[in-house]
Amino acid sequence: MTNRLVDVRNLSVEFRSSGNLLQAVKGVSFHIDDGEIVALVGESGSGKTVSALSILKLLPYPAAHHPTGEIHFGGQDLLKAPPAAMQEIRGEKISIIFQEPMTSLNPLHTILKQVGEVMKVHHGLDDNTVREAVLELLRKVGLVDPEKRLNAYPYQLSGGQRQRVMIAMALANKPDLLIADEPTTALDVTIQAQILELLKNLQRETGMSMLLITHDLGVVRKMADRVYVMNAGEIVEEGKTADIFDRPQHAYTRHLLSAEPRGAPPSTDANAPVVLETENLKVWFPIRKGLLRKTVDYVKAVDGLSLKLRAGETLGVVGESGSGKTTLGLALLRLVSSQGPIAYIGKRIDGLTSRAMRPLRKEMQVVFQDPYGSLSPRLSVGQIIEEGLQIQSPSMDFDERRARVGAALKEVGLDADGQDRYPHEFSGGQRQRIAIARAMVLEPKFVLLDEPTSALDMSVQAQIVDLLRDLQRRHGLAYLFISHDLKVVRALSNYTVVLKNGRVVEEGSTEEVFANPREPYTRALLAAALDMAVVDRTAVAT
Repeated sequence: MTNRLVDVRNLSVEFRSSGNLLQAVKGVSFHIDDGEIVALVGESGSGKTVSALSILKLLPYPAAHHPTGEIHFGGQDLLKAPPAAMQEIRGEKISIIFQEPMTSLNPLHTILKQVGEVMKVHHGLDDNTVREAVLELLRKVGLVDPEKRLNAYPYQLSGGQRQRVMIAMALANKPDLLIADEPTTALDVTIQAQILELLKNLQRETGMSMLLITHDLGVVRKMADRVYVMNAGEIVEEGKTADIFDRPQHAYTRHLLSAEPRGAPPSTDANAPVVLETENLKVWFPIRKGLLRKTVDYVKAVDGLSLKLRAGETLGVVGESGSGKTTLGLALLRLVSSQGPIAYIGKRIDGLTSRAMRPLRKEMQVVFQDPYGSLSPRLSVGQIIEEGLQIQSPSMDFDERRARVGAALKEVGLDADGQDRYPHEFSGGQRQRIAIARAMVLEPKFVLLDEPTSALDMSVQAQIVDLLRDLQRRHGLAYLFISHDLKVVRALSNYTVVLKNGRVVEEGSTEEVFANPREPYTRALLAAALDMAVVDRTAVAT
């Protein structure tokens, strides 16, 4: 018979803001048994992360408070536990892995210091003992060459490596419960599969329990024993994972299971004008060593790539972190130095100065991965979107700019009056629509889409993909779409290029690449993506 490790009863969470009360969680109850993996599933704003953070009392008190609820762990109610007791529990009995390792790791401290700090705080170990223990942890989580990583800083590691460091830190004191908050959201499919397998293996070895917070149902199906589905602060369905996936009872659960990008990209015209073209493009970064900083080698981020993109077409670029995807996009926009011809609408731009490029900037736009990080929190939505108009159309007066901004917001499915609000007042999907409006207000011909859906819920991903296809049909836009999410690539891209270490390993029509991949690397990417497949469509239909 299993023992109940955590028992959450009738938990409510309210936030006070400017005299108003927002009820984020409404009387939820769930439990986690010894050695069990439990998933809290729902879209952004459903209350799943707030519920999980309540266990460790990590919410911003007194702005956040609990009108009702009990959280029982180790014979005590954590909501009533004094700060000293919680200090002992955090990192020792209950650990957490946050969603974005780059922002949750301290950029000023080495990996050794950050992972070792957890052991020093709770056990007072000396430096030599800590060093050996950290090395052992980094080996256990599969970090390559851990000795070389001890004195590295977070920015010197890839996304997958940083997430492994976060896992090592969370496991340092062998906790009874690990809370994993969207632990693989921003990772490539192959790295995502590795991290999930690592967590599963570590959970088996240590016997710890795990609370998995995610909107990715593929992760849930792969990992969880039981599932709680949250919507608008309430648990609407719970049960064993197989039952939830095969026989979903609640309409919201069925909505989640069926929500993913569908459809096909707009058909292409072989006679459409070529918007962007490059041949044998190279972006090499020098490696300098020695007192005189001589160049001893190069990092070949992009190494001999050729492409041709026509109006109304989408070229999907896929590959793991470090494969050169984003560097390629920045080179085509002339934001990093490169070698090789780049032609925009028949005109060579690879030799142009920054001043000469400026008139073309309005026609060559970009939508970034993180809509919150790419929108200034100090500017209103209207100010953010009109900034390009002020630079590119200085003769346009305030009323004209406001009208253009309103029209751009309407075109992406938002209220024109929203331009007087600030980014934090919008959801993640709405912020991405604002980022798209900022690009579209300048009436571009080419748009670089750099992972524009990776940080979004699956249902919101589908909405953004539909929006991008609609804008492309209306304006004949050429897209360069960079992504590690192959489902989204398939729904949006006419052609696909697969990059590895800066070189093209496979290319062709998207359907051909997906249906008949020739290269082992492409097959590995597709296998990792298919392993995360979420749902039996017949079960959802019923």
